[in-house]
Amino acid sequence: MKLSRRSLLAAAGATAMTLPMGTAFAQKAEFVYKYANNLPVTHPMNVRAKEMADAIRAETHGRVEIQVFPNNQLGSDTDMLSQLRSGGIEFFTLSGLILSTLVPATSISGIGFAFSDYDAVWKAMDGNLGAYIRAQIVKAGLVPMDKIWDNGFRHITSSTKAITSPTDLKGFKIRVPVSPLWTSMFKAFDASPASINFGEVYSALQTKVVEGQENPLAIISTAKLYEVQKYCSLTSHMWDGFWFLSNRKAWERLPKDLQVIVAKHINAAGMKERADVADMNASLQKDLASKGLVFNQPKTQAFREHLQKAGFYAEWKAKYGDEAWAILEANTGKLA
Repeated sequence: MKLSRRSLLAAAGATAMTLPMGTAFAQKAEFVYKYANNLPVTHPMNVRAKEMADAIRAETHGRVEIQVFPNNQLGSDTDMLSQLRSGGIEFFTLSGLILSTLVPATSISGIGFAFSDYDAVWKAMDGNLGAYIRAQIVKAGLVPMDKIWDNGFRHITSSTKAITSPTDLKGFKIRVPVSPLWTSMFKAFDASPASINFGEVYSALQTKVVEGQENPLAIISTAKLYEVQKYCSLTSHMWDGFWFLSNRKAWERLPKDLQVIVAKHINAAGMKERADVADMNASLQKDLASKGLVFNQPKTQAFREHLQKAGFYAEWKAKYGDEAWAILEANTGKLA
């Protein structure tokens, strides 16, 4: 079932009333696992997560109860990754770009201006590039599900000026997630990136600690960033997705038959979330414009050429290694 924006918000309202959920039934469950994420309740991730948890509870006849904690309820991305590794939480969705602080290879899918469109993204992430990244995550002691969830192509917003060319980024104070790749890319544009966890982004923009930030339209909308930003440049500078991760010991405690059921529903929910985000992004520009956000469409080739001249691609090719870079370029064309 595809969700319209109206039904999505209605479903999100229902989700808001039930998250964290499952506490009444959890007394009877054999496995009670926490799933945490950093996104607002209204985001498709949390709507589909509720459906996912309900489906898992039903098909396992109540043996597996997944409690959903949205919107940084259990801490920042950094906090929750630490909890996932220690077993404090059992499931967590995290951008590969942030997961790279633990597993460096996971950020390769977010290399600046690498993917031209979603067809290229899904071919890579459901194919050889995704398989390579999952293998690296497993080596780090976590269990990734097969299907990466969508965050979307990221765009730059600003309270001070429209970003129309690489020169507009010079000296620009921009919030970036806590990830070396983001910092490196915006420094290559001579910007002033500041690493700030997502839970603090709105206040950082509101108090003018930073001038701008970058996120997909779905997050700009659901986190109400349009209230503290004036311009949105449709740069599509990075694609970003969420790996659905499990603590290895928690995963291995599940009998094989339950692992199959849980993985099936998590991956199915991820595919539905991808479709939801695509539908939302298709209509969100008009909606956000009506809320006062001023859009512009810069030519991205100039940005890519700037990164090439600045040595950004060559630097990251050396960091990822020839094998990983060859897999990336098999999907994107030559970058460095």
